[in-house]
Amino acid sequence: MIARLISNRLVTAFQQFPAVVLTGARQTGKTTLVRSLWPAASYVSLDQTEMAAQAVENPDAFLRGLTTPVIIDEAQYAPGLFRQLKVLIDEDRRPGRFLLTGSQTFPLMQGVSESLAGRCAVLGLDTLSAGELNVGAERAAIDALLWRGGYPELWARLELSRELWLGSYVSTYLERDVRSALAVGSLRDFDRFLRMASLRCGQMLNYSELARDVGVAPNTVKAWLSVLQASGVVFLLEPWFRQRNKRLIKTPKLFFADTGLLTMLLGFGAEADLHRHPLWGAVWENWVVSEVRKALGVGAGAPGLWGWRTAAGEEVDLLVETAPEQFIAIECKAAAQVDGSAARGLIALRSEMGAAAVSAAYIACRTETPYPLSSVGVIAVPVGGAEGLLARLAGAR
Repeated sequence: MIARLISNRLVTAFQQFPAVVLTGARQTGKTTLVRSLWPAASYVSLDQTEMAAQAVENPDAFLRGLTTPVIIDEAQYAPGLFRQLKVLIDEDRRPGRFLLTGSQTFPLMQGVSESLAGRCAVLGLDTLSAGELNVGAERAAIDALLWRGGYPELWARLELSRELWLGSYVSTYLERDVRSALAVGSLRDFDRFLRMASLRCGQMLNYSELARDVGVAPNTVKAWLSVLQASGVVFLLEPWFRQRNKRLIKTPKLFFADTGLLTMLLGFGAEADLHRHPLWGAVWENWVVSEVRKALGVGAGAPGLWGWRTAAGEEVDLLVETAPEQFIAIECKAAAQVDGSAARGLIALRSEMGAAAVSAAYIACRTETPYPLSSVGVIAVPVGGAEGLLARLAGAR
């Protein structure tokens, strides 16, 4: 089994809270992880229709019949459990009793926020990261990860066809999760929406334009995107701006959580096509941002992640907020070698915010060794490796 970076945080949370909720997209390894960390815990899966029916019909009897500690898998299929869990936790606040997992984050989190606020810890599990797969600065290894994606089964069973597995994943996701979360009239429309969304990776999100290209209403696109977000398939990078500065663009950018899924939706025919595709630069940016997000985490205690763009077109791909209004600034370039011209956005950012607000500035590119761009005070770095971007950001967590 591949060791997951979240394991220590998950164990610590279960030692401190009566309940822990682990969310994430389907097939990110939630069940495998919790069962490996707590092999002696009892286990029930609400993915089984009969078990889910028991939990829905009589949640009190269902929960009281379980031996704790207990893993309740796919807990979103019985939303009534959360209210009853509150009762049981209030009767006994001992930590380490209930560990819930769920793939459909929206209904799961709705139940948590309504019933378990203050009684549980919530953590999210992404697909495998470069660090978890021991991918360093070598371009060939990075390309393999970027192409194949980070779904654990694709790495546990290297004989699996990436195209067949990811294609089946999309079909299953469409049939199972989307239909249960929304009244999608046409799965063909939703499939087209997924592919149109992939064409906008790393771009500012325009709901009206996306809706026009898919042939549905803007409100439909908003609803569908909310499901993709809730299910851990995509995420939005919100822009950072000061209220007094009206020049800054306040539109978020769209990213996919996994680049294997992204390149499949984009129609990349082979790994060799990566560098020839017109969206290669956007795919590289998507990968860098998603790797930083995986490494630093999301939610309470994690550094804020932002984009920055002005109305004049000056842009920095990623800001990591290490203190109030203090940032590590990152520009993403798919080239193996960059020069000072690649730092235009970073220079504009320093000019706008002041040099003191930018504690470090990096260009995350495909170099295998870091080197300074002395004339502009920026360092070009690989993403992985001992001297790469992720290693340098480790102290920001």
